[in-house]
Amino acid sequence: MMEWSDRHCRYLWRLLSKEALLYTEMVTTGALLHGDVTRFLTYNNEEHPIALQLGGSDPAALAQCAKLAEEWGYDEVNLNCGCPSDRVQEGRIGAVLMAEPNLVAECVAAMRNACTIPITVKHRIGIDEQDDFPAMANFVGTVAAAGCSTFIVHARKAWLKGLSPKENREVPPLKYDHVISLKQENPHLNIIINGGITTLEQCKNLLNTLDGVMIGREAYHNPWLLSQVDEQLFEHTARELNRADIVRTFAQYCEAEISKGNRLHHMSRHLLGLYHGQYGARIFRRYITENANKPEAPAQILLDAMDKMHNGIAK
Repeated sequence: MMEWSDRHCRYLWRLLSKEALLYTEMVTTGALLHGDVTRFLTYNNEEHPIALQLGGSDPAALAQCAKLAEEWGYDEVNLNCGCPSDRVQEGRIGAVLMAEPNLVAECVAAMRNACTIPITVKHRIGIDEQDDFPAMANFVGTVAAAGCSTFIVHARKAWLKGLSPKENREVPPLKYDHVISLKQENPHLNIIINGGITTLEQCKNLLNTLDGVMIGREAYHNPWLLSQVDEQLFEHTARELNRADIVRTFAQYCEAEISKGNRLHHMSRHLLGLYHGQYGARIFRRYITENANKPEAPAQILLDAMDKMHNGIAK
């Protein structure tokens, strides 16, 4: 998720789930090949397994970036064919690529030839008026023939004109049946569903027919949801987790990052939803929001926010 799932956010998520596969923000090939590689590819070792999501449409550039991803130790490279924003469309990136399955197949083939880690594709069920099942099935079939075996499908179509990215996540109706039919027709492929998933009960139901689920914004706004993922979805022995310990560990992480020159508010914003639905959550959020963006703000603010919440005092 652009500007959301940065390495600080992913570190927090990994504290909550040891098994979930984490995805980076989308990085364009241009930014990676002509920008600051270290800035875009640095991650915490604790984040594994981690996938680098790329945006681009030039096979040669994507191949270079896939090779870089492998050299940096990423576990997977994901090609974004689902983002509907005008900005990325102008660069021939994201959902607009669903209209060019042969080009996407060339991109996948080039990336596969450049590295040995898995290449996956994230896409919509369709774009504009092209939202019938046969069109999506043709897209997947064409790309699969180039060597992609895992598809993450956002179960909404995207309107390339007329809707904002936010509206494209809410207005087009969810069609889970399209994704389920895709799996039924392609049992040899890994089909992962995305879109509108907010509970682990939903995940369990969908996993009866599909190979995986991707949770996006719910994991950000309500990160504690991830604390039950390993036990309920991966059938691991339950770990004894509590929110206070997560805050303390994340504060230690923030303190170390601040010593390297990073500012607290770049990290603390990801913690705001940790107490979602809990008594005092508003006090917790408010204290961090009002104090973490101050110059030289220390990580202690996170601990103070927890104390204020428990005492029921907002100052």
